[in-house]
Amino acid sequence: MTNIKKMDGKVPAGNDITKVWTDHKFKMKLVNPANRRKFDIIVVGSGLAGASAAATLGEQGYNVKCFCLQDSARRAHSIAAQGGVNAAKSYPNDGDSIWRLFYDTVKGGDYRAREANVYRLAEVSNNIIDQCAAQGVPFAREYGGTLSNRSFGGAQVSRTFYARGQTGQQLLLGAYSSLMKEVGRGKVEMLTRREMVELVVVEGKARGIITRNVITGEFEKHAADAVLMCTGGYGNVYYLSTNAMTSNGSAAWKAYKKGAMFANPCFTQIHPTCIPRHGENQSKLTLMSESLRNDGRVWVPKKAGDYRAPNDIPEEERDYYLERKYPSFGNLVPRDVASRNAKEQIDQGKSVREGEEAVYLDFATAIERDGEDAIRERYGNLFDMYERITDENPYKVPMRIYPAVHYTMGGLWVDYNLQTTVPGLFALGEANFSDHGANRLGASALMQGLADGYFVAPYTVPNYLASEGLMGKKVGTDHPEFDKALTDSKEYFTKLLSINGSRSVESIHKELGRIMWNHVGMARNEKTLKEGIEKIKKLREVFWKDVKVTGTPDGINIELEKANRLADFLELGELMARDALERPESCGGHFREESQTEESEALRDDENYCHGAVWEFTGQDSDPIRNVEELDFPNVPLTQRSYK
Repeated sequence: MTNIKKMDGKVPAGNDITKVWTDHKFKMKLVNPANRRKFDIIVVGSGLAGASAAATLGEQGYNVKCFCLQDSARRAHSIAAQGGVNAAKSYPNDGDSIWRLFYDTVKGGDYRAREANVYRLAEVSNNIIDQCAAQGVPFAREYGGTLSNRSFGGAQVSRTFYARGQTGQQLLLGAYSSLMKEVGRGKVEMLTRREMVELVVVEGKARGIITRNVITGEFEKHAADAVLMCTGGYGNVYYLSTNAMTSNGSAAWKAYKKGAMFANPCFTQIHPTCIPRHGENQSKLTLMSESLRNDGRVWVPKKAGDYRAPNDIPEEERDYYLERKYPSFGNLVPRDVASRNAKEQIDQGKSVREGEEAVYLDFATAIERDGEDAIRERYGNLFDMYERITDENPYKVPMRIYPAVHYTMGGLWVDYNLQTTVPGLFALGEANFSDHGANRLGASALMQGLADGYFVAPYTVPNYLASEGLMGKKVGTDHPEFDKALTDSKEYFTKLLSINGSRSVESIHKELGRIMWNHVGMARNEKTLKEGIEKIKKLREVFWKDVKVTGTPDGINIELEKANRLADFLELGELMARDALERPESCGGHFREESQTEESEALRDDENYCHGAVWEFTGQDSDPIRNVEELDFPNVPLTQRSYK
């Protein structure tokens, strides 16, 4: 019998959740300013979590190295976030509060997140807005000068701050400006075009990384006293997703194989508002912001197979199904609910176009009510983007949308201090599992990334540095573990190049994506999950016997980069399916067909599965161990989630 570990989230003691973070900050150890220059910190990733953490730690006086895959930190995938960032400032005076944001986030995650982490997220959210406004982020404003708010799914208040439909880009530019200030001061060294290919662990602690320069092909050793993983999610395991094509799970996966446990990998968010796929040769999907559901009405024809032009279908022959089924929330139900309902309509044959999976998002009512200029002011760049891609004018005809893989709630397991099971290795933002449970509410990704980077890690990382007595225990790149990690990395990439089979990397990744979507997609069951696991195992064998990676190890070799990431996706995809199989309940974005209410909503099993599943790597050819972190909800009592 395998020994199952009961994971300890290390939430500080205290019955009053509103005081836990404040008390913990005071009790944590500090590094005095004169000693901070003696510590080296590595930040992997330069999106909102990475840029904010690197900038803040650099400003505090630590020596920081920040790595990114792109040619500039400005190109991190955080720029793609459109609709907004949540905070509980309650400017609209509509009943919001820190407690309500906490409550909505726990409920939205279907009671599968750690309460203390979620409360802290809500608590520091207001600081994020002050920080970003001070940086010059051009949030939308009311006529009187106060910042504007709009609604997002899963809430009945307006708490989302935004900059038209490009909020992520504007927030990233704010973080980037702070980051580059520290680069200018010499406190942060920015290393672009680097991909982390190995974590270096010395005497049980994270002490550095191995990177590969994707321009020269050169491998490099970098040592530090702590390593921060800020590398985003792994949605591209499905091949088609809303993520940038270079977004990948490899850095987190390499850390998993070095001892950092991976939690809830099956918790994948399918975003309801994407432009439908239009062909076999498409490489990614385009997101239409959830903010559009403030004014857009979702509908399908009442009659299956009705493919008339939308403006030719009269009102009485339309089914505004979200408004009909969920009168309290309407079109602003959470993403998992909206996505499942769209799939249900398509399964009934009510697609709006023959041969395509799509429903309508219609702005005619809003344009008639507020005028086209008002809608253009709120969403103009999103409408323009939609028209460029589809050659349809959404001011005149409804948008066509369909769910697509977007965000991953699973990730590296971290405790309350954001530290993984490898001491000295921290995970921030989407790379960790901690704050969203089984479903992320819209506009909470930017909130979590910035909260972790600006306001959590700058306390918890110094506490680790001060507690471990690392100042007199420096580890340099001449340590044997660095040489071993470097040799292993080079041999791994040489092996990829040496297979010289007949299948392209792209063709195998597409096949993996089809398996994942069909077997580990929006709805899952025991039979398809077991089939999916076997298919992924066989495909992994095909990869290692028959993939053809062209080019050489030197210089730019995009095929080699993609092969490295695909090898990891082939392992991660199996763990996702295994995790889904061993959680027979439904919760949030994880929908098991065997576990649903009479109204086809997700049905949790709190008696047996009110926990996080925390997977432990046991070797390349061994089954991983499923450990658990028990969850309790003294502040937000467990109830069947309802948005009716």
